[in-house]
Amino acid sequence: MSLEGKRALITGASGALGAAMAERFARDGATVLLHANSRPEAVEQLAASITAAGGKAECHVFDLRSDEATATACARMLEGGPIQILVNNAGVHDDAVLPGMRAEQWHKVIDVSLNGFFRVTQPLLLPMMRTRWGRILNISSVSAITGNRGQVNYAAAKGALNSATKALSLEVASRGVTVNAIAPGIIASPMADAVFDPAVINQMVPVKRAGTPQEVAALAAFLVSDEAAYITGQVISINGGMI
Repeated sequence: MSLEGKRALITGASGALGAAMAERFARDGATVLLHANSRPEAVEQLAASITAAGGKAECHVFDLRSDEATATACARMLEGGPIQILVNNAGVHDDAVLPGMRAEQWHKVIDVSLNGFFRVTQPLLLPMMRTRWGRILNISSVSAITGNRGQVNYAAAKGALNSATKALSLEVASRGVTVNAIAPGIIASPMADAVFDPAVINQMVPVKRAGTPQEVAALAAFLVSDEAAYITGQVISINGGMI
């Protein structure tokens, strides 16, 4: 699946999932634009390893929660040409049961996942559509589909992202642009490892293990390829049979 000549922006590329998608897209020939905010050193190291492996990568550090910073960053990225692959992967957890949830916990989670989607996607859309080829991939969660205690904010943000995926796909389908969402279950990462011990995973997941970031990246690589041109408006689960 060649992505040669395509420019791909991955938000939240400092995390395990974003890094795996970046490595896979670069291996498939794309120039990957790596976004981070709080951990710029992580994407700098990722860009260096991608470049050392013969790929093309660049780093873009900005705060997705800022209208101004994101608009400036998008304009700067577009100076290099249209971005034809966009993965809205950035997201944060700040878990609490709703009666005990602070307002800032609610707003932070919604702001990064949902408002961040708007701030990045909106300015990149018209240049993408003019090329008559584009792939937008929104990273959702099993929590948005099944719900999860302590994650009303996160489930709300990701559920809204699923709905936005379906609506946007209708607006851009005739221009050769697809819009899909991936809803991962428990994926091995430092964050997941701290929350789920092996016994819990064994009980919750029919395949008896956590997924790997590389497995999610393989699905993402297919969905952003030419071969997936007829798949749009879908929320695709990858969760080892949890639902």
